[in-house]
Amino acid sequence: MGNREDIVKGFYARYKEENRLDGSIQGRVEYLTTMHYIHKFLGEGEKVAEIGAGTGRISIALAKEGYDVTSVEYSDSNFEKLKVNAEGIDNISVFHGDAVNLNMLPDNEYDVTLLFGPMYHLYDKADQMEALHEAKRITKAGGKVLIAFLPVHAIMYTNYIWNREADFDAGFKENFGDDLEVKHFPEQLFTGFNIDEFEKLVEESGLKRITTVSADGMLELACQTEKFGLNDDNLELFMKYHLAYCETRELLGCASHLILVAEN
Repeated sequence: MGNREDIVKGFYARYKEENRLDGSIQGRVEYLTTMHYIHKFLGEGEKVAEIGAGTGRISIALAKEGYDVTSVEYSDSNFEKLKVNAEGIDNISVFHGDAVNLNMLPDNEYDVTLLFGPMYHLYDKADQMEALHEAKRITKAGGKVLIAFLPVHAIMYTNYIWNREADFDAGFKENFGDDLEVKHFPEQLFTGFNIDEFEKLVEESGLKRITTVSADGMLELACQTEKFGLNDDNLELFMKYHLAYCETRELLGCASHLILVAEN
């Protein structure tokens, strides 16, 4: 078994995270959807913490809107970029830390906590629960916690079923056991969940689920087709449709990124 720190930090040392939410239509839809739900639950003058802030695309935007923002990032390379991006912005504080141990942050401090990224890379239940408990701890009673996670079936379709060059058999062995139960282990790098499985995990932590949201629909697959038609000209209309239906249960499994909204 690999070491989580080496695997995750090694990946983000090579990957250009700062371009992910701007470099494609899919990324832009994910960003617009995410910001829509943040603003839905974050009131004027309230405090927000982003755990797994990456290079700060969301945190910096919220700080520039005037919110009091605290950002925590695990990856060494992303944290260095986050620090640079936050320079000169008085209402953002940045910390280098792990979602499973937020000892630098006080109890009951934040109106909204964003757990965006850590659940992609937590492979055993103890760590998953610790991250959820830490997010719960730092959030005010009645505050909201928004948690990003990956549906395992989207990983299968995007990385293996859709890709004729991928090792189809390896995809099943990586994500499922012999009886097709979902597996979580470090060598996956990105770990996926059954939606019901993840919702039960969150409820077990003591957080109360409000809704589960498709952040980007099936765009990761659709944008690879020759006839893909979503562009700047029709993006506004698509977003009206997407935001109207992104909580629809039957559409969740085809998304590459999901957001669970919970109340503390």
